[in-house]
Amino acid sequence: MRRVAVTGIGIVSPLGHTAVDLFDAARNGRSGVHRLDIAGAERLTAPLAATVQFDGSAFFEPARERLLDRVSQFAVVAAARAFADARCELTDHERGHAGVFLGTGMGGTLTVDDGYQTLYGEHSDRTHPMMILKGMHNAPAAWIGIEHGLRGPNLTYSTACSSSSVAIGEAWLRVAYGTLDVAVAGGAEAPLSLGSLKAWGAMHTLASVDTADPASSCKPFAKNRSGLVLGEGAALVVLEPWARATARGATIHGELIGYGLTTDAGHIARPSLDGQAAAMRAALAAACISAQEIDAINAHGTGTQANDSVETAAIKLVFGERAPCIPISATKALHGHLLGAGGALEFVLSLLALKNNVALPTMHLKIPDPECDLDYVPNVARGGAAGRTMLSNSFAFGGTNAVLAVRAVH
Repeated sequence: MRRVAVTGIGIVSPLGHTAVDLFDAARNGRSGVHRLDIAGAERLTAPLAATVQFDGSAFFEPARERLLDRVSQFAVVAAARAFADARCELTDHERGHAGVFLGTGMGGTLTVDDGYQTLYGEHSDRTHPMMILKGMHNAPAAWIGIEHGLRGPNLTYSTACSSSSVAIGEAWLRVAYGTLDVAVAGGAEAPLSLGSLKAWGAMHTLASVDTADPASSCKPFAKNRSGLVLGEGAALVVLEPWARATARGATIHGELIGYGLTTDAGHIARPSLDGQAAAMRAALAAACISAQEIDAINAHGTGTQANDSVETAAIKLVFGERAPCIPISATKALHGHLLGAGGALEFVLSLLALKNNVALPTMHLKIPDPECDLDYVPNVARGGAAGRTMLSNSFAFGGTNAVLAVRAVH
């Protein structure tokens, strides 16, 4: 297998639009979570979200903008930023051997929600003629392929909260095994329609509003955690063989060295201790490293009662007596849960943590939970603590568990 370098990063996130801004916000604990001010917010029991400051008209001509749901706009902009960061100019031949791998949990839900409002709410028989093309899950990946003329595989993964980690892992496999020379991989999500927010609220998984400070409503691993906060955005990375990247003098942000993928095959919404542990072990095996070589972990860390306690137990199962010594970061406290794009954004944060040798803080962890008793880097970043090798965990409704192993260049 070939070594795989990450040479480009492109983001559209609640914490900023550049890697510098994203990392600075995460390191300093600046939250992107806030009270929602949208039509119908008064109908929500927890009107919270982590939103992106984004105006599509700044990036697309009016006719083009009308063809793209917000999720596709995020994806196209993030992909363009990733390619610009990679400084990767492809020949026509290379475009035939370059692929797009994108994860999304909910696709064009804003378009679908608007269409149903027209059909059912307004009792109109006229729906948008592009509703299918805007709302379909593979639209973001398709538009990236069209934008850059990429004629290799164009694949969309929808495995709920692990979608973009799966997308990055599957892209890694193809680059590592020599099937592709370049891949752009990651995820995009724009789930903040009223219908989506109401549906998530009905599951009783959303965090209640912290009345003292709404921005601190998501509290991963804390005793007083009450659930997740939805977020939106996109994160894409450019992957290429290490030899190709070094030959062209590319800046390498890090090396993707392993990918673990398992399925719980149990309850559709209840996390599995064995499934999560198996995914971490599979990532270690794929990377040909031992548990002793992991210096830090970016946890799935949703802030729900079930996930955080199970993930804690799974880390203990894999790392044994070393588990309490490993810095664990849960960044969803700040950028929210981007669902299908969450794993990609957290993979990028893992790269940046290693690059800067900083263990990012798990914010709003002021009341410890006896069941969650590991080192979650509470509330303050820790310099010199990220080490060289890290796992990024993504665990999903439906039971698909994906773990990425990444190594610093230095």
